[in-house]
Amino acid sequence: MPKRTDLPWTLANSPFTLDSALAAGLPLKRLRGQDLVHVSRGLYRPLAWDFQLEAAARVLSKVSPGAWVSHVTAARLHCQLLPPWLSDSTELHLSKPNHLPQVRRKGVIAHNVIAREDEVEAFDGIRISTRSRTWLDLARRLSLAELVCLGDQIIRMPRAEFEGRSEPYNTLDGLRALLGRHPNLQGIIRAREALELMRVGADSAPESMLRLAMLDANLPEPDLQVALRPNDAASPTADLGYRHRRLAIQYDGGHHLLEAQGLSDRRRDKAFESAGWTVLVFTKDDAADRFQRATTLIKRHLRAAWTDHPVAAGFAGKG
Repeated sequence: MPKRTDLPWTLANSPFTLDSALAAGLPLKRLRGQDLVHVSRGLYRPLAWDFQLEAAARVLSKVSPGAWVSHVTAARLHCQLLPPWLSDSTELHLSKPNHLPQVRRKGVIAHNVIAREDEVEAFDGIRISTRSRTWLDLARRLSLAELVCLGDQIIRMPRAEFEGRSEPYNTLDGLRALLGRHPNLQGIIRAREALELMRVGADSAPESMLRLAMLDANLPEPDLQVALRPNDAASPTADLGYRHRRLAIQYDGGHHLLEAQGLSDRRRDKAFESAGWTVLVFTKDDAADRFQRATTLIKRHLRAAWTDHPVAAGFAGKG
Protein backbone atom coordinates (compact mmCIF):
# COMPACT_ATOMS: atom_id res chain seq x y z
CA MET A 1 0.00 0.00 0.00
CA PRO A 2 1.49 3.37 -0.98
CA LYS A 3 2.38 5.63 1.92
CA ARG A 4 -0.10 8.45 2.53
CA THR A 5 1.32 11.86 1.70
CA ASP A 6 1.77 13.95 4.83
CA LEU A 7 -0.04 17.24 4.85
CA PRO A 8 2.14 20.36 4.76
CA TRP A 9 2.03 22.22 8.09
CA THR A 10 0.15 25.07 6.40
CA LEU A 11 -2.77 22.67 5.76
CA ALA A 12 -2.55 20.32 8.72
CA ASN A 13 -3.85 22.64 11.42
CA SER A 14 -6.71 24.61 9.86
CA PRO A 15 -9.26 24.58 7.05
CA PHE A 16 -7.88 25.17 3.57
CA THR A 17 -9.04 25.77 0.02
CA LEU A 18 -8.58 23.54 -3.01
CA ASP A 19 -6.35 26.19 -4.57
CA SER A 20 -4.06 26.29 -1.54
CA ALA A 21 -3.85 22.48 -1.52
CA LEU A 22 -2.85 22.38 -5.18
CA ALA A 23 -0.38 25.23 -4.66
CA ALA A 24 1.24 23.19 -1.88
CA GLY A 25 1.70 20.26 -4.29
CA LEU A 26 -1.00 18.03 -2.84
CA PRO A 27 -2.41 15.56 -5.42
CA LEU A 28 -6.18 15.52 -5.89
CA LYS A 29 -6.50 11.94 -4.70
CA ARG A 30 -4.92 12.95 -1.38
CA LEU A 31 -7.95 15.15 -0.71
CA ARG A 32 -10.06 12.00 -0.52
CA GLY A 33 -8.05 10.73 2.46
CA GLN A 34 -9.91 9.63 5.58
CA ASP A 35 -8.04 12.21 7.65
CA LEU A 36 -9.68 15.05 5.69
CA VAL A 37 -13.24 16.36 5.53
CA HIS A 38 -14.71 17.91 2.39
CA VAL A 39 -16.61 20.80 3.98
CA SER A 40 -18.14 22.28 0.83
CA ARG A 41 -17.22 23.32 -2.67
CA GLY A 42 -13.46 23.93 -2.83
CA LEU A 43 -13.09 23.80 0.96
CA TYR A 44 -11.48 21.12 3.19
CA ARG A 45 -10.36 20.67 6.78
CA PRO A 46 -8.34 18.13 8.76
CA LEU A 47 -10.57 15.55 10.48
CA ALA A 48 -8.99 16.24 13.87
CA TRP A 49 -9.22 20.03 13.59
CA ASP A 50 -10.73 21.78 16.61
CA PHE A 51 -13.06 24.56 15.53
CA GLN A 52 -11.50 28.03 15.57
CA LEU A 53 -13.71 30.89 14.50
CA GLU A 54 -10.96 33.02 12.99
CA ALA A 55 -9.53 30.17 10.90
CA ALA A 56 -13.00 29.23 9.63
CA ALA A 57 -13.83 32.83 8.78
CA ARG A 58 -10.51 33.34 7.02
CA VAL A 59 -10.89 30.37 4.68
CA LEU A 60 -14.56 31.10 3.98
CA SER A 61 -13.72 34.63 2.90
CA LYS A 62 -11.08 33.24 0.55
CA VAL A 63 -13.52 30.98 -1.26
CA SER A 64 -16.35 33.53 -1.38
CA PRO A 65 -15.42 36.30 -3.84
CA GLY A 66 -17.05 39.62 -3.06
CA ALA A 67 -18.19 38.49 0.41
CA TRP A 68 -17.15 39.64 3.85
CA VAL A 69 -17.48 38.31 7.39
CA SER A 70 -20.37 40.04 9.17
CA HIS A 71 -22.93 40.09 11.98
CA VAL A 72 -22.12 37.94 15.05
CA THR A 73 -18.99 36.47 13.45
CA ALA A 74 -17.59 39.94 12.80
CA ALA A 75 -18.45 41.08 16.32
CA ARG A 76 -16.60 38.14 17.83
CA LEU A 77 -13.52 38.65 15.65
CA HIS A 78 -13.51 42.35 16.56
CA CYS A 79 -13.80 41.34 20.25
CA GLN A 80 -16.90 43.50 20.58
CA LEU A 81 -19.05 43.17 23.67
CA LEU A 82 -21.83 40.69 22.93
CA PRO A 83 -24.45 39.52 25.44
CA PRO A 84 -23.63 36.23 27.19
CA TRP A 85 -25.99 34.22 24.99
CA LEU A 86 -23.93 35.17 21.92
CA SER A 87 -20.43 35.61 23.34
CA ASP A 88 -19.36 32.04 22.48
CA SER A 89 -21.33 31.74 19.25
CA THR A 90 -19.79 29.64 16.46
CA GLU A 91 -22.18 31.04 13.84
CA LEU A 92 -20.52 31.87 10.51
CA HIS A 93 -22.07 34.90 8.81
CA LEU A 94 -21.08 36.12 5.36
CA SER A 95 -22.53 39.14 3.59
CA LYS A 96 -22.49 40.08 -0.08
CA PRO A 97 -23.71 43.14 -1.98
CA ASN A 98 -27.27 42.92 -3.24
CA HIS A 99 -26.20 42.69 -6.88
CA LEU A 100 -24.12 39.52 -6.33
CA PRO A 101 -25.45 35.96 -5.88
CA GLN A 102 -25.95 34.96 -2.26
CA VAL A 103 -23.33 32.77 -0.59
CA ARG A 104 -24.56 29.17 -0.60
CA ARG A 105 -22.45 27.00 1.66
CA LYS A 106 -23.29 24.44 4.29
CA GLY A 107 -23.11 25.92 7.78
CA VAL A 108 -22.95 29.51 6.56
CA ILE A 109 -25.62 32.12 7.35
CA ALA A 110 -25.74 34.27 4.23
CA HIS A 111 -26.88 37.87 3.83
CA ASN A 112 -27.31 40.13 0.82
CA VAL A 113 -27.07 43.75 1.88
CA ILE A 114 -26.48 47.30 0.74
CA ALA A 115 -23.13 48.49 2.05
CA ARG A 116 -20.63 51.19 1.16
CA GLU A 117 -16.97 50.42 0.67
CA ASP A 118 -16.01 52.16 3.91
CA GLU A 119 -18.33 49.84 5.86
CA VAL A 120 -16.05 46.88 5.09
CA GLU A 121 -12.38 46.66 6.01
CA ALA A 122 -9.42 44.28 5.95
CA PHE A 123 -8.73 42.80 9.39
CA ASP A 124 -5.64 40.59 9.57
CA GLY A 125 -6.22 39.53 5.97
CA ILE A 126 -9.97 38.93 6.38
CA ARG A 127 -12.63 41.07 4.70
CA ILE A 128 -14.94 42.01 7.52
CA SER A 129 -17.62 44.56 8.32
CA THR A 130 -16.42 47.50 10.42
CA ARG A 131 -17.39 47.66 14.08
CA SER A 132 -19.94 50.34 13.29
CA ARG A 133 -21.55 48.40 10.46
CA THR A 134 -21.53 45.27 12.62
CA TRP A 135 -23.39 47.21 15.32
CA LEU A 136 -25.98 48.23 12.76
CA ASP A 137 -26.29 44.70 11.35
CA LEU A 138 -26.99 43.38 14.85
CA ALA A 139 -29.72 45.94 15.56
CA ARG A 140 -32.38 43.51 14.37
CA ARG A 141 -31.19 40.76 16.70
CA LEU A 142 -30.10 42.42 19.94
CA SER A 143 -32.36 43.98 22.53
CA LEU A 144 -32.31 47.75 22.88
CA ALA A 145 -30.16 47.59 26.03
CA GLU A 146 -27.72 45.14 24.43
CA LEU A 147 -27.43 47.39 21.39
CA VAL A 148 -26.71 50.41 23.59
CA CYS A 149 -23.95 48.49 25.37
CA LEU A 150 -22.39 47.47 22.07
CA GLY A 151 -22.62 51.03 20.78
CA ASP A 152 -21.18 52.61 23.92
CA GLN A 153 -18.00 50.62 23.36
CA ILE A 154 -17.68 51.98 19.81
CA ILE A 155 -17.87 55.62 20.88
CA ARG A 156 -15.92 55.41 24.16
CA MET A 157 -12.63 57.28 24.41
CA PRO A 158 -9.84 54.69 24.64
CA ARG A 159 -6.95 54.71 27.08
CA ALA A 160 -3.97 55.07 24.75
CA GLU A 161 -1.50 53.55 27.19
CA PHE A 162 -3.45 50.31 27.30
CA GLU A 163 -5.11 50.10 23.88
CA GLY A 164 -2.59 51.60 21.48
CA ARG A 165 -5.11 54.08 20.06
CA SER A 166 -6.27 57.53 21.07
CA GLU A 167 -9.47 57.92 19.03
CA PRO A 168 -12.82 56.12 19.34
CA TYR A 169 -13.87 53.69 16.63
CA ASN A 170 -16.65 56.11 15.74
CA THR A 171 -18.65 59.03 17.08
CA LEU A 172 -22.34 59.62 17.63
CA ASP A 173 -22.38 61.85 14.56
CA GLY A 174 -20.60 59.18 12.52
CA LEU A 175 -23.11 56.54 13.56
CA ARG A 176 -25.96 58.93 12.86
CA ALA A 177 -24.63 59.38 9.32
CA LEU A 178 -24.39 55.59 8.95
CA LEU A 179 -28.05 55.20 9.90
CA GLY A 180 -28.99 57.93 7.48
CA ARG A 181 -27.48 55.93 4.61
CA HIS A 182 -29.63 52.86 5.42
CA PRO A 183 -33.15 54.12 6.24
CA ASN A 184 -34.83 50.88 5.16
CA LEU A 185 -32.54 48.37 6.87
CA GLN A 186 -34.28 45.89 9.17
CA GLY A 187 -33.62 46.96 12.74
CA ILE A 188 -33.10 50.63 11.84
CA ILE A 189 -35.78 51.84 14.28
CA ARG A 190 -34.11 50.07 17.20
CA ALA A 191 -30.72 51.38 16.09
CA ARG A 192 -32.09 54.94 16.15
CA GLU A 193 -33.51 54.37 19.64
CA ALA A 194 -30.18 52.97 20.82
CA LEU A 195 -28.28 55.91 19.38
CA GLU A 196 -30.35 58.31 21.46
CA LEU A 197 -29.45 56.36 24.62
CA MET A 198 -25.73 55.93 23.93
CA ARG A 199 -23.22 58.04 25.84
CA VAL A 200 -19.47 58.52 25.74
CA GLY A 201 -17.84 57.40 28.99
CA ALA A 202 -19.00 53.85 29.72
CA ASP A 203 -15.97 51.58 30.04
CA SER A 204 -17.89 48.30 30.26
CA ALA A 205 -21.24 46.74 29.47
CA PRO A 206 -22.28 46.61 33.16
CA GLU A 207 -21.66 50.37 33.44
CA SER A 208 -23.97 50.91 30.49
CA MET A 209 -26.57 48.55 31.95
CA LEU A 210 -26.41 50.35 35.31
CA ARG A 211 -26.98 53.71 33.62
CA LEU A 212 -29.94 52.34 31.66
CA ALA A 213 -31.39 50.81 34.84
CA MET A 214 -31.10 54.22 36.52
CA LEU A 215 -33.00 55.85 33.66
CA ASP A 216 -35.67 53.12 33.79
CA ALA A 217 -36.04 53.86 37.51
CA ASN A 218 -36.70 57.55 36.68
CA LEU A 219 -33.45 58.69 38.26
CA PRO A 220 -31.74 61.78 36.85
CA GLU A 221 -29.25 60.90 34.14
CA PRO A 222 -25.80 60.58 35.76
CA ASP A 223 -22.57 62.05 34.48
CA LEU A 224 -19.94 59.52 33.36
CA GLN A 225 -16.27 59.36 34.31
CA VAL A 226 -16.74 61.97 37.01
CA ALA A 227 -13.38 63.40 38.08
CA LEU A 228 -13.04 64.42 41.72
CA ARG A 229 -10.82 67.29 40.58
CA PRO A 230 -12.01 68.20 37.05
CA ASN A 231 -8.86 70.08 36.00
CA ASP A 232 -6.42 67.47 37.31
CA ALA A 233 -5.43 64.70 34.87
CA ALA A 234 -4.33 62.55 37.83
CA SER A 235 -7.63 62.91 39.66
CA PRO A 236 -9.51 59.77 40.74
CA THR A 237 -12.75 59.26 38.83
CA ALA A 238 -16.13 57.67 39.44
CA ASP A 239 -17.74 55.55 36.73
CA LEU A 240 -20.99 57.46 37.18
CA GLY A 241 -22.15 60.14 39.55
CA TYR A 242 -23.85 63.39 40.45
CA ARG A 243 -21.36 66.15 41.20
CA HIS A 244 -23.97 68.55 42.59
CA ARG A 245 -25.06 65.86 45.08
CA ARG A 246 -21.51 64.64 45.77
CA LEU A 247 -22.49 61.07 44.96
CA ALA A 248 -19.91 58.81 43.28
CA ILE A 249 -21.03 55.49 41.81
CA GLN A 250 -18.56 52.74 40.95
CA TYR A 251 -19.01 49.42 39.18
CA ASP A 252 -16.19 47.06 40.16
CA GLY A 253 -15.92 44.08 37.82
CA GLY A 254 -13.98 40.87 38.30
CA HIS A 255 -10.53 42.39 37.85
CA HIS A 256 -11.18 44.62 40.85
CA LEU A 257 -10.79 41.51 43.03
CA LEU A 258 -7.05 41.49 42.30
CA GLU A 259 -5.03 42.73 45.28
CA ALA A 260 -3.28 45.59 43.47
CA GLN A 261 -6.50 46.80 41.90
CA GLY A 262 -8.29 46.51 45.23
CA LEU A 263 -5.73 48.80 46.87
CA SER A 264 -6.14 51.31 44.06
CA ASP A 265 -9.93 51.17 44.42
CA ARG A 266 -9.74 51.83 48.15
CA ARG A 267 -7.46 54.85 47.59
CA ARG A 268 -9.87 56.10 44.92
CA ASP A 269 -12.93 55.79 47.15
CA LYS A 270 -11.14 57.27 50.17
CA ALA A 271 -10.22 60.34 48.10
CA PHE A 272 -13.89 60.94 47.27
CA GLU A 273 -15.02 60.32 50.86
CA SER A 274 -12.37 62.66 52.26
CA ALA A 275 -13.76 65.37 49.98
CA GLY A 276 -17.25 64.86 51.43
CA TRP A 277 -18.68 62.58 48.74
CA THR A 278 -20.75 59.45 49.29
CA VAL A 279 -19.39 56.44 47.38
CA LEU A 280 -21.62 53.56 46.29
CA VAL A 281 -19.86 50.49 44.90
CA PHE A 282 -21.74 47.85 42.91
CA THR A 283 -20.56 44.46 41.62
CA LYS A 284 -21.60 41.51 39.48
CA ASP A 285 -24.14 40.53 42.15
CA ASP A 286 -25.95 43.79 41.47
CA ALA A 287 -25.73 43.20 37.72
CA ALA A 288 -27.32 39.78 38.28
CA ASP A 289 -30.49 41.35 39.70
CA ARG A 290 -30.52 43.99 36.93
CA PHE A 291 -29.38 46.65 39.38
CA GLN A 292 -32.68 46.76 41.27
CA ARG A 293 -30.91 47.04 44.64
CA ALA A 294 -28.51 49.57 43.14
CA THR A 295 -31.23 51.91 41.91
CA THR A 296 -33.01 51.69 45.28
CA LEU A 297 -29.83 52.72 47.11
CA ILE A 298 -29.12 55.54 44.68
CA LYS A 299 -32.66 56.89 45.10
CA ARG A 300 -32.28 56.75 48.88
CA HIS A 301 -29.01 58.68 48.83
CA LEU A 302 -30.31 61.29 46.41
CA ARG A 303 -33.38 61.87 48.60
CA ALA A 304 -31.18 62.19 51.66
CA ALA A 305 -28.88 64.61 49.87
CA TRP A 306 -31.86 66.74 48.79
CA THR A 307 -33.34 66.78 52.30
CA ASP A 308 -30.03 68.09 53.65
CA HIS A 309 -29.77 70.74 50.92
CA PRO A 310 -30.26 74.33 52.23
CA VAL A 311 -33.09 75.00 49.77
CA ALA A 312 -34.96 71.85 50.78
CA ALA A 313 -34.35 72.61 54.44
CA GLY A 314 -35.90 76.05 53.93
CA PHE A 315 -39.08 74.59 52.42
CA ALA A 316 -39.25 72.16 55.33
CA GLY A 317 -38.95 74.97 57.85
CA LYS A 318 -35.51 73.88 59.04
CA GLY A 319 -32.56 76.09 59.87
